[in-house]
Amino acid sequence: METFRIEVPDAELADLRDRLARIRWAPEPPADGYGVSGSSIRKLVEHWRDGYDWRAVEARLNAHPQFTTTIDGANVHFLHVRSPEPDALPLILTHGWPGSVAEYLDVIGPLTDPRAHGLDPALAFHLVIPSLPGFGWSGPVTEPGWGPCRIAAAWAVLMRGLGYRRYGAAGNDWGSVISPEVGRVAASSVVGVHVTQIFSGPEGDVPFHPPTVEPASVAALPPDERALVEGLRHFQRTMASYHHVHAEQPQTLAYALSDSPVGLLAWNSQVMGGLDPDALLTHVSIHWLTGTAGTAPRIYLEDFRHPVPTTPTTVPLGLAQFPDDAQAIRTYARRDHANIVSWHLFDRGGHYGSQQAPDLYVADLQQFFAQLRH
Repeated sequence: METFRIEVPDAELADLRDRLARIRWAPEPPADGYGVSGSSIRKLVEHWRDGYDWRAVEARLNAHPQFTTTIDGANVHFLHVRSPEPDALPLILTHGWPGSVAEYLDVIGPLTDPRAHGLDPALAFHLVIPSLPGFGWSGPVTEPGWGPCRIAAAWAVLMRGLGYRRYGAAGNDWGSVISPEVGRVAASSVVGVHVTQIFSGPEGDVPFHPPTVEPASVAALPPDERALVEGLRHFQRTMASYHHVHAEQPQTLAYALSDSPVGLLAWNSQVMGGLDPDALLTHVSIHWLTGTAGTAPRIYLEDFRHPVPTTPTTVPLGLAQFPDDAQAIRTYARRDHANIVSWHLFDRGGHYGSQQAPDLYVADLQQFFAQLRH
């Protein structure tokens, strides 16, 4: 393992500003409903070019110890922030697309040093926060197969390499897929798994593809869960275009995302609603400045080719469900996860719970793992 520090050259920031000053804008559609609006992107571009401070974000990331290592032939970048509390529980936090390790910047302090934040010091964590292979400072992978299962196996290797024999796993978005797999591949080490989504749907569902015929089990669901299936179908029919492209033709899209920061901003921002402009631009900037804008989407294709096992997970699982996000359906969640011990619904926050409602996120993590520490 080698120490790592983020140092984006001035020339790369100047090139980004130059590109943002020479935009060939797409014609505006005649009405709403054609995709991300031009007015929202123009405002973000103006702020990205003239107001956003990458160096402040860089300094904030560099305030935490960072390392790189090689696992299974892939470079892995990660933050490793140890708690001052001697009995802290190790915890690996996994982000998703189009997020980054910056998802967790707001919760590092309260989780590692709760005493300094007026919280119970008995609920402290040592944090390991890796960049997914193909994302951020982990950089592009050089061979296929880096889907959730292979990443989960790499995370187990990483935690063993850090000397952690007993730890928790938590995640958001793809992290909510990968973290239960860490519990599967390292069941004797993982005390519990905490997620912000449970992506379990009706039997036979192809992820993000609505069925031609609804499975019979849907009719047997209670009314509130049938309503959730209807919401899932609406998302599949109207908002899942990015998933189809990523799972089928990620390289075709990669050329545009890697060449145009505005194209990258528009594409990634379609699923980043609710984040404030600086938080959104931080994730987009990381994809742009690390040259992984076009490689990060490959995880969708790898997942399609190498899906996670269908047998239920058995490690204790907890859900923190935030509004305006994919809603978990209990019947199908219990089918896929045999040991759900915590299920909490919140009335504020969003898909990026650790950024949009960090106090709720921290409290739920602490509550969940409090019962599993000993």
